[in-house]
Amino acid sequence: MKLRVLIFLTSAAVAITVSSVNFYFQHKWYDLAITFVVSFAISFIVFYYLIEKYVYSKIKLIYKLIHNLKLGRDLRDALGETTSSADPINDVEKEVKEWARAKKTEVDDLRKQEKFRREFLSNISHEFKTPLFAIQGYIEAIQDDEFEDIDMARQFLEKASKNVDRLSYLISDLDAISKLESGEVPIQYTKFKINDLIKEVLDSLEMKAQQHQIKLVFKQKYDENVMVTADRGKINQVLVNLIDNSLKYGNKGGQTAVSLFNLHDQVLIEITDDGIGIEEKYLPRLFERFFRTEQSRSRQIGGSGLGLAIVKHIIEAHEQTINVRSTAGMGSTFGFTLQKAKQNPLPLPFPVMPALKS
Repeated sequence: MKLRVLIFLTSAAVAITVSSVNFYFQHKWYDLAITFVVSFAISFIVFYYLIEKYVYSKIKLIYKLIHNLKLGRDLRDALGETTSSADPINDVEKEVKEWARAKKTEVDDLRKQEKFRREFLSNISHEFKTPLFAIQGYIEAIQDDEFEDIDMARQFLEKASKNVDRLSYLISDLDAISKLESGEVPIQYTKFKINDLIKEVLDSLEMKAQQHQIKLVFKQKYDENVMVTADRGKINQVLVNLIDNSLKYGNKGGQTAVSLFNLHDQVLIEITDDGIGIEEKYLPRLFERFFRTEQSRSRQIGGSGLGLAIVKHIIEAHEQTINVRSTAGMGSTFGFTLQKAKQNPLPLPFPVMPALKS
């Protein structure tokens, strides 16, 4: 309801009340009309003046301040502006509700970020402490022994070296994921054959697969090469991380298979293993940094705990999707999409001659 309508109705109510009281005592009809007109005029002027000065002007200022705050403008600008709104009371109500919803969303996001920060600091502290304490223990043991047992010293130094490598991998992965999140590492799009890249990655991991007694298989359903547009180096890292992950959690005597599926304007690459699998409750958090489904076994296997997070960042930087489906005890399948390269139109074998007019 607009301000003038509200004042009009209030003044009319007051005028009717005063006129009725006057008529009750005087019983004169002409006094009733005069009293109504006079009391209505006085009430309207008084209410309009009071509400305009002490209520309406304050509400307009509040509206300007909230509006400028939402726009990110200097609040001092609101003091010299005039509002073009015909009903600032409703506008203030609307602005306050929108502002409250936005602030609630902001508070919820801040709480999530704070929770994530605490978990991240706790995880990274644990990831660093484990190899550092191991290195410290091996070095102190060697110092206490004063190199009397050379074989033991050599074994401890080798174990310390492995933990140094683990720290190095962790720092490298942290640096990589930080650059991916900040956009410092741009995506260098090129056209290449995804079939050839898969074969290269499988060849490079063949020896590691033999150590795990796992067979690598490329289920190439199509004879022709599939051209994609992507960053070849980063997709190479995605394939290495996913296949290496399948080897770590695979079963001896099992296999890891890579498959290609032609979609409309995309290609789907799937990496499937028949390993230990993942429980359904863990799937939504699988791509989080440092998230591990089985802490004890994951620590023994090693790794920084950032591999899948890096994979997700790379695929999302390509504006593509990655998903996982898994059944505990039966294996897992990771799939991601890439954009197909646009085919250049084939040149005509001979120039087209214009038709001759008859």
